[in-house]
This record gives sequence, structure tokens and C-alpha cells, in this order.
Amino acid sequence: MASILVLDDDPLIQRLILSTAAEFGHEALAASTLAEGVAQCRDKACDIVFLDVLLPDGNGLDSIPALRGLPQPPEIVIITGHGDPAGANLAIRHGAWDFLTKPLSLNKLQLTLNRVVAFRQQRQAAGQTDKELRNIVGVSQALRACLDLASQAAASDINVLLLGETGTGKEVFARAIHEGSARAVMPFVTMDCASATESLLESQLFGHTRGSFTGADQDRDGVVRLAHRGTLFLDEVGELPVSLQRSFLRVLETRRFRPIGARTEVPSDFRLIAATNRNLIEMASMDLFRTDLLYRLNGIAITLPPLRERKEDIPLLCRHFVTALCARYDACGKTVSDDLMEALSQYDWPGNVRELGHALEWAFAASRGEPAIFAGHLPLDIRMAVARSRLHQNAGRAPDRLGAVAASGAQAYQSYRDFKDTSEKAYLKGLLKVAASVSEAARLSGLSRGHLYQLLKKHGLEI
Repeated sequence: MASILVLDDDPLIQRLILSTAAEFGHEALAASTLAEGVAQCRDKACDIVFLDVLLPDGNGLDSIPALRGLPQPPEIVIITGHGDPAGANLAIRHGAWDFLTKPLSLNKLQLTLNRVVAFRQQRQAAGQTDKELRNIVGVSQALRACLDLASQAAASDINVLLLGETGTGKEVFARAIHEGSARAVMPFVTMDCASATESLLESQLFGHTRGSFTGADQDRDGVVRLAHRGTLFLDEVGELPVSLQRSFLRVLETRRFRPIGARTEVPSDFRLIAATNRNLIEMASMDLFRTDLLYRLNGIAITLPPLRERKEDIPLLCRHFVTALCARYDACGKTVSDDLMEALSQYDWPGNVRELGHALEWAFAASRGEPAIFAGHLPLDIRMAVARSRLHQNAGRAPDRLGAVAASGAQAYQSYRDFKDTSEKAYLKGLLKVAASVSEAARLSGLSRGHLYQLLKKHGLEI
């Protein structure tokens, strides 16, 4: 018997899923808001959550990290009236197990329920536990979702593709996956695909024999051979030349390669982790990256969040870096001031965790023999950006005296709230006339899909 939660504000949907679950002998409860549903999952562990996208207090997709971050995370099945393919991809990417569209088909609902229950029970019977990953600092929901995928990757030999902006910690994740895997005692070999010319990259990948080209005065192993029985980490894989992509694809398929100048092939049993900050799907559409290689790389894709989207992790990261700096420079007792923490949280960190680490090393050096690090020790460009941010915040809180005077002179004047609602609805109606899909409407308006769904529901509009 499974414990099921239906998180949907539609009474008909609630009754349908509750009755179907009861027919199969499962225990099922219902909630109509995100706050109520997440609270129920915290109080009593659920095996499965049927989650609506549009709820009175927010977008259901936004609650997936919170649900997946629980001590006993449930399997999540999204149910929504907006059944576009982009929405399905978004739901699965957020950690959902499946995606159902309204109106619900009873046969489809029963089939999905039986499959997700069987998956859950098999997982529990196998005693599957996530491996603990080392050297990854943070407790944010966005990071925990990535850690969950990384733990799954560490338990297998499947290829992993790490995506994300520069400085988000892709190599740290790659090392953590390797150290949490069965190959941990074997080599972790890295290669930066953007660091050399095409001919040199081929030699670095596959190695060469003595005399195979000018300057090859001895045999040399490439990273593919060095990673035998271990893990090969290809950083910036999007920079791999197209001519080498075909050769490397064959190596992935056969686990055999031929060094430059050699007559015979050599086997190599390696596990591949690749990383890039580029959009490989877009590159593939422009014939800049082989689609078949992309499919091979994309066994488990993990998109690491930028630091600006997980600012709750900044205090932990700050203490982690300062502790490491204290150990490196033998400066025990160095503390971090409150104003430094405040400044770090107000900066957007375009260089992400790497930039944070460099900024703290600068501040550590600037504080010299002083007992504490203050915001004044940070690099000048960061301090200037923080100052601009504070000015904008103060300007946003300034009272609108002109509006207050105008309102006091005309009691019958339309309230700003009513004006905003009327204008908002008119804008959305115009948007729906020119947009053929939710994706296009979101692109034209500049709104996120979740925010757009909320506004459409608020005004009773549909695409």
C-alpha cells in the first residue's frame, strides 16, 4: 500500500484520484494549496504526490525542489490543463516522474498510478540509498535537487552531462560523483577541450607513438587511456572540434581507440563525465555539435544553478572558503563580519562560486593581520556594485507623494490596484491573440512560464 497526496484545487480531480487510489488499496489524502500540501508531506511522508501546476498560492513546479528535498522525497506526477511538450519537458527536468494532462483519462491515470507505485516499491525493496557526495557546500533546494541526481549518477556508470554557467562548480560535482562511485580508487582524469588546437587535442585524447609527427620523440598516453577503469572528465566539451567528435563518438560506443601513429586499437574501460556552459541542443541545430554524440553524453543531465538563485548558500560557502584560507595561511581565528555577509548577499555573482572564492581570497589578503574580514576588504568593483544595488532598493521604497496628493483631491479616482488589474487583463488578452502557445507567450512577454500561468489563472484566461 502506498501513501498518496493529491495536491490540486479542483474538487473533481481530487475525487477522481482519491477514489482510484482507494480502489487499488492505497491511502490517499488531498490538499488544495501548496502550503497545505508541502506541510502534509513534512508531517507525514508520502510515497507519491499528484501535483497540479496552477494552484491558488503559486506554481506547482516551483514546489518540486521543496518536495524532493524532504528526508523521504516522494515521486511526483504533474497534472495540468496545459499539455504542451515544453511543459512536459519542464516538469521532468524539475524532477517529476510523469506528466498527465486534463481532462484526465481514467485508463491513463490507473496505468500511471500502477507504474509509479511499482517503481516506488521496487526502489524501497532494493534499499536504494543516495551516496553522500563530498566537498559540495550548500543546503538550498536548487542545490539539493542537483545532489539527488548526482547521487543517482554516482551509483551507476551512466554518462553524465553537467550544464551551467561558468564558475558554478561543474568540476567539483564531477569529482564528487567520481569519489562517490565504485571507481573512486581509480584515476580521475581531466581534459579542457578549449585549451589547445585541434591537432594537439587529438594527441591529448588518444595519445601518440614515437615518430608519429614532428616533435613526438617518445610514446605518450592520452587521457582516454589514462582514465582506464576510472573516470574521464571532459570540461568545455562544447569546444570539441566537429572533426574529433566523430572519432570520440566511436570510442564511446566501442570503448576502444587507436593512438596517433599506432597500428592497433587499445581498449579503455572509462566512465565519462562531460561539462559545458554552452547550449549543445542549439549548437546541434546549427551543425556545430553532433546530435548522436549529444545523445551519448546526455545519460544524466544535471543543470547546476547559478549562485544568484541560491543565495541562502552564500553564508555556508563563505565560511567554507575562509576556513580553507585560514588553514592555508596558518591564520586561525579569522572571523567574518555581519556587514560582509550582507554585502555578499546583495551582489549577483556573475562569476558564481568561483568569483565568490576569488573575492574572499582578495578580502582575506586585504585584511592582513586583522581579526575579522569586513565588506570594505572586498574588491572595489564588487563594493561599487553592492552600493548601486542598495541605492536602487532605497529608491524602490521611496513614498509616492504625488500619487497620494492626487488621490486626496479626487475620492472617486480609480484605485491603482483596480487600474493595474484592468490593464493587466487587457495586456494578457492582447498577448493571447498573437501567441500560438504558452512558450511563445512567455517569450514575447518576458515572463517566466510559472508567472504567466498564475496571471492567466488570476484573470480566468486560457491559451
